[in-house]
Amino acid sequence: MKINVVTMFPEYFAGPLQVSIVGRAIESGTLEVELHDLREHGVGRHRQLDDAPFGGGPGMVMMVEPLAAALEPLAHTHRILFTPAGEKMTQSTLDIWSDLEEITIVCGRFEGVDQRVVDNLIDQEVSLGDYVLAGGEVAAAAAIEGMARLLPGVIGNPESHQTESFRDGLLEEPVYTRPAEFRGWSVPEVLLSGHHGRIEEWRAEQRRRRTEERRPDLLGDGADSDS
Repeated sequence: MKINVVTMFPEYFAGPLQVSIVGRAIESGTLEVELHDLREHGVGRHRQLDDAPFGGGPGMVMMVEPLAAALEPLAHTHRILFTPAGEKMTQSTLDIWSDLEEITIVCGRFEGVDQRVVDNLIDQEVSLGDYVLAGGEVAAAAAIEGMARLLPGVIGNPESHQTESFRDGLLEEPVYTRPAEFRGWSVPEVLLSGHHGRIEEWRAEQRRRRTEERRPDLLGDGADSDS
């Protein structure tokens, strides 16, 4: 899989692309990440990338010319813009993207990008969550890691994907490891019983209970209703 990243700050990714799962995926050749420095397409002697919005108002807007120059050669890819106005990124989003051969992630900045870019050069607008960041680089790094771990051979045990949070619409159950007793803090007895049927029942109950308490919106059965 290849991921293109169009950004004003390619240096931001120096760390995230070298460590852990992403670093291993790149080193093995399973994943390729190409950074496209938007400044190379800046306008004029000062490589300008932003300008004041038409109609007035606070902040600056990313200009259409540099983004068009960067994105038009990538028209063969699925082009994604990270913006607070987009649909929320979910595990299903990452599942779909990780099956694609090549995608392009555009990191927004300032008050946003010229709408003509969105209308003509972007295939999907996506948000990391209901909050505002300084730019899309954080979101892009999160998406890259989320996709990398889904690629074949990147995670040692592929079955682990099927037991993660959000896979069955529920949050993952609590997990424990050795020692079984620490400072008087004990592991639930059922996990030490060796009774696989009881363990699976406990895990299913914990997933449901944790989701009801923390994310009732995931259940879709009225658990979060005020009526």
